[in-house]
Amino acid sequence: MTARSSRSQVIIVLVTCPNRRVAEAIGRALVEERLVACANVVPGLTSIYRWQGRICRDAEVLVLLKTRRPRFGALSRRVRELHPYSVPEIIALPVALGAPSFHAAPVH
Repeated sequence: MTARSSRSQVIIVLVTCPNRRVAEAIGRALVEERLVACANVVPGLTSIYRWQGRICRDAEVLVLLKTRRPRFGALSRRVRELHPYSVPEIIALPVALGAPSFHAAPVH
């Protein structure tokens, strides 16, 4: 795999959770199961969204997950199994640029 194709495979997946306990449990499980290389738990998020016809405002915790594109399907399925929300947010963003050493690091 070339450096360029390796970079194009790296994605960041965003998952919001109701609290830190859930966020850490999901992050830990995905790292242990080697679906992600790293999970960052970011507390203090306020989410404003429309749900079932109402505008909602909730405190949440964001989990940033670093992985590669081919693992997204399995990662998404596993998050849905572990997550308490009926419709969890699972959004993947490509990493366009980054330190070469980061992109070369294996995700096992």
